[in-house]
Amino acid sequence: MTNIERVAEKAILNVIAFFYKPFRKIIPPTFFRYGFSGGANMVFDWILYFVFYNYVFQQEIVDLGFIAFTPHIAAFIFKFPITLLTGFWLNRHISFSGSALRGRIQLFRYFLVVGACVIINYVCLKLFVESFGIRAELANILTTIIATVFSYFSQKHFSFKK
Repeated sequence: MTNIERVAEKAILNVIAFFYKPFRKIIPPTFFRYGFSGGANMVFDWILYFVFYNYVFQQEIVDLGFIAFTPHIAAFIFKFPITLLTGFWLNRHISFSGSALRGRIQLFRYFLVVGACVIINYVCLKLFVESFGIRAELANILTTIIATVFSYFSQKHFSFKK
């Protein structure tokens, strides 16, 4: 881990510890760290989605010549690698730092869970936007909530298990 990562990790853990104090008797620290860091990554995800959907793709079909994407799917595809990396780092160093598994095993398992989450995201976005007519931004939030519940239990008991 680089010095920048150590400083970032320490700063994030200090912020989480500050907010954890009133909850320490009712919420386990791992769950609170996951919720806090996952919530921060989720808000980051929503902001990126909003920016890609409204400003980068301007709510227009994205035609790459050989394939075209609806703007809500294109926004998901482009924001995904960014939040994938920030999510893994937060899970590994903040939420589940006590895992005895080797980093490459964690990463492989993390990718498997994320792959399942990609499918959940794709299916839910298509269903919510194209079948139910829900606005893309709201559909993304609902989809994120569903995927997050699945992800927490999968990451805790599979990717970063002790």
